[in-house]
Amino acid sequence: MKKHYLVTGGAGFIGSNYVHRLLKRGEKVTIYDNLSRGGAPRNLEWLKKEFGENAFDLIVGDIKDADKIKEAAKTADVIMHLAGQVAVTTSVINPRDDFESNALGTFNVLEAARASGRKPIFIYASTNKVYGGMEDVELYEEPTRWRYKDLINGCPETQPLDFHSPYGCSKGTGDQYVRDYARMYDLPTVVFRQSCIYGPRQFGIEDQGWVAWFIIAAVMGRDITIYGDGKQVRDILHVNDLMNAYDLAIEKIDIAKGQVYNMGGGPDNVMSIWAEFGPKLEKYIGDTIEVARGDWRPGDQKVFYADISKAEKELGWRPSINVERGVQMLFEWVKENKSLF
Repeated sequence: MKKHYLVTGGAGFIGSNYVHRLLKRGEKVTIYDNLSRGGAPRNLEWLKKEFGENAFDLIVGDIKDADKIKEAAKTADVIMHLAGQVAVTTSVINPRDDFESNALGTFNVLEAARASGRKPIFIYASTNKVYGGMEDVELYEEPTRWRYKDLINGCPETQPLDFHSPYGCSKGTGDQYVRDYARMYDLPTVVFRQSCIYGPRQFGIEDQGWVAWFIIAAVMGRDITIYGDGKQVRDILHVNDLMNAYDLAIEKIDIAKGQVYNMGGGPDNVMSIWAEFGPKLEKYIGDTIEVARGDWRPGDQKVFYADISKAEKELGWRPSINVERGVQMLFEWVKENKSLF
């Protein structure tokens, strides 16, 4: 049976990819987006071109507007809450806007879900930044990367929360509210603590979406600055695999309700951001890439990769697109779509 999906941030990178998937399978979709991101108009044009002008409803609005989001959520069966402020550096510069977007905004969307009386499934895109710098976890240094000494499978959901940076605080506030609304109000909510998500339709910038940003900058001949030593390690996850996890959580909501899942590439899909990714990118480009160097940025973890065994065990989910294939796919997409940048 067709469901009505309300996708906040539906014109963004993850949102537009998920809306595309939903429309392809015939679901009813409402996009709620303030269109503040540079790629939003391009993503909406793409969706209209693929499915037609009237294939989805669009509400141009901000999640800071409690009344507007409440009205939008009235008939939703599923709320995909993907909207928000997305960059640590931006949060440091403007913490109030970050708070209002991520903490207050998420509260508004939750209250809209509760007020609807329909108990819609509620999926929240949280972040690995809720774990902070993980200073208590021992690391060791290798020639091209930092590595966890003891967390062989990566950071588990049981790792103590340590909200670091205004962004970590605001997203972490939303994370805990979403989790608690399952307990207090019996809303079927699921929190995904997402690591580095990448893929097509990602108009990466220096402050956010580093895999896409490095590829775009290399293809377009733009300046690249590496902050820190370039050996910071992240697990990266292709957006298609993330969307598979969303679908499985909705399908298995009786299991997933009230749960938190780490969502990344896991230990099999890790890469240091420049010491390892740089040579890979130079191979694709066929040339040396000159980069500038900068100091470490606030809240930048030396290592983060997720233990994804809980999602595997409870949802039957695993990443299907490995680092090599996924990065190659994104590189080809950027090359083919230079006019978008």
